Amino acid sequence: MKKILVVLTNNSRYGKHKEATGLWLAEATEFVDEVTKKGYQIDYLSPKGGYVPIDPRSLKPFYLRESDLALYQSEDFQSRALSQSLSPQQVRAEDYLAIYYTGGHGVVWDFPHDEALAQLAQDIYQAGGYLSSVCHGLAGLLYLKDSLGQPLIAGKTITGFTQTEEVLSGKQSLVPFGTEKVARSQGANFVKKRFFSEFAVRDGQLITGQNPMSGRAVARLLVKALAKN
Repeated sequence: MKKILVVLTNNSRYGKHKEATGLWLAEATEFVDEVTKKGYQIDYLSPKGGYVPIDPRSLKPFYLRESDLALYQSEDFQSRALSQSLSPQQVRAEDYLAIYYTGGHGVVWDFPHDEALAQLAQDIYQAGGYLSSVCHGLAGLLYLKDSLGQPLIAGKTITGFTQTEEVLSGKQSLVPFGTEKVARSQGANFVKKRFFSEFAVRDGQLITGQNPMSGRAVARLLVKALAKN
């Protein structure tokens, strides 16, 4: 069975601030649309399981295509992704060819230090599977360890939401860290293109996308890599 695990946030706020955040919808829907067209099955997971909030800004028409809305409004997505997402304890790493971390600012609180989620990703990687992310979803990769206990992203060419994009988004003062800064501090070769333009890069078993416009680009690189295996 060709399955990919899509990881979503449970976090609905910017820490103690009242402003709402959550999953950036298109970062899930565009990736899922692309890989399911190639015959891959999807399971949805979040650190706690269950309810997944959506960043209200991501529902504005400017950010969505008809395909995003179609998937969002489907009974399957509403149920399995947004209402009844699985928890790490409910899945087995050996069932998945890859894991994909979606973004939205919510993830910088619940992705980085969740031990069960980290172990699941590391097990998929050690079995030869792919670790992929888009935008702030890179937070899920920042503190993963390799088999020697070293930062998994050290020496790897990756990308994610840039410091410039964080400033332009107007949320720099609300988040606990910038993904670009932490990636560099962990020894990664962080690369980027023009802000808010589509960009994704592959380095071995790592496939990462820069911003909300890059979910399909990540999916295409992953599908291409899986097709060669």
